[in-house]
Amino acid sequence: MAQKVVLKIMTMDEEKTKQKAIEAVADVYGVDSIAADLKEQKLTVIGEIDTLAIAKKLKKIGKIDIVSVGPAKEDQKKAAEINTEDQKNDGNK
Repeated sequence: MAQKVVLKIMTMDEEKTKQKAIEAVADVYGVDSIAADLKEQKLTVIGEIDTLAIAKKLKKIGKIDIVSVGPAKEDQKKAAEINTEDQKNDGNK
């Protein structure tokens, strides 16, 4: 199941640091997508990933905080569709 991890990197205040963070996370197995926001100093990673492996890689760049870890939105939509289909099928019985 794909998950979404949002991290705040305290030292990510310039383009060079942003690029280093993206390259470090790209090396982790299972990463599907990476998004970085310099203004808020946040890095969002989506995929079949180990959160601790990402944190370990990023600690070499600077101080980090894990903001949130949860399912990717696609998985939430699929779960909602499955639930509505189950409810429809239960109503037809």
